[in-house]
Amino acid sequence: MSDDRPAWARRIAAERAAREWSQRDAVKALRAHAKEELPADDSLIRQWKRWESGQIPNEFYRPLIAAVFGTVTHALFPAPARRDGDKEILAASGMETLEIVSRLNRSDVDAATLDALRITTDRLCSEYPFMPSEQLLIEGRQWLRRVVELHSKSLTLSQHREVLALSGWLALLVGCVEYDTGARHAAESTRQAALSLATEADHAEIAGWAHEMRAWFALTTGDYRGVIAAAQAGTELAGHQGVAVQLAAQEAKAWARLGDRRRVEVALDRGRNLLEGMPHPENLDNHFVVDPAKFDFYSMDCYRLVGEDKLARTLAEEVLRAGTDFDGMERSPMRNAEARVTLGVTAAREGDLEQALIMGERALEGDRRSVPSLIMTSRELAAEVRRRYASEPAAQGYLAHLHELGQAAPGFLPQQ
Repeated sequence: MSDDRPAWARRIAAERAAREWSQRDAVKALRAHAKEELPADDSLIRQWKRWESGQIPNEFYRPLIAAVFGTVTHALFPAPARRDGDKEILAASGMETLEIVSRLNRSDVDAATLDALRITTDRLCSEYPFMPSEQLLIEGRQWLRRVVELHSKSLTLSQHREVLALSGWLALLVGCVEYDTGARHAAESTRQAALSLATEADHAEIAGWAHEMRAWFALTTGDYRGVIAAAQAGTELAGHQGVAVQLAAQEAKAWARLGDRRRVEVALDRGRNLLEGMPHPENLDNHFVVDPAKFDFYSMDCYRLVGEDKLARTLAEEVLRAGTDFDGMERSPMRNAEARVTLGVTAAREGDLEQALIMGERALEGDRRSVPSLIMTSRELAAEVRRRYASEPAAQGYLAHLHELGQAAPGFLPQQ
């Protein structure tokens, strides 16, 4: 029979089952997160049954339910879909690329030109999840060069800071794509340039993202103490900016790989509390915006590492659901790839080699991927396969495929 309940109702039932909780256990956890008195247990249990059957909770209970399951409100109960991003950009700027470039060639720069550049930068950052890496790298570098050239123009003090900030965002984007494609040293140089621009512009958020990139680089090369140091340095600068959530997540991932479960939970909880207190983002597609659904992606990685297989699998299925359109088109191919690796790891641990290999191979198929991150997580699946099924021919085929991918990016071998 088909389950026509809303996705959030199916999820809270799955989250409860993954923890092996009864509905009474869930109500007890709900009460633990409440700061004021709630109705009696029997009344709350009846309410919980209605929620799991598809009756939407009111605004008081939604954040409590999210906290019970270690996520944030808008990840569990998504906000209404926004208007089409391309139409918004066109309506806001009213400029084609040729007109923007012609304006950049003038001796001075007006507010409309800076607005158009700001929108173009946002568009490029929003195309990060799905635009082919080579194309995005070319466009990103072209626009970065154009914006940097503005420094030779006659600018007011506020325009100068704006140009520095736009240069910083574009440098961050270019650095991320360089790293995705295996250009490790170029990515580090670009990251340092972004940090320098952030310092000159006194822009805490860009500086925070530059440190987040350093944490990401360290994570994928196995320098877990370096992840923690970069995350903490970035947090000191970023304060309550959105990047602080991702810095907490990178720290949690490092603690998970170091085997410290308590610190994993502390870091995740810090990030969740920060994100819960932030307004819902206007543009969920921008790579440098921490959207609520991404928090489930962070938690999935951590729970896979600490062996919480049921929770990791539940979150992986949610990541895939949220990252795929109704017609099967993948909105978040890189997140989906890591979700499939997680499903492969949990299947391998449960003795299902066939499913583990199916998920592992599907994770390697995508055209848009972050090679360092994919190698890192896939090697975790490879370790499970090698430990349990080394003599199986099918397992050897997957391990050979993964070895070929690693040979193509030798600089991303984790430290031992």
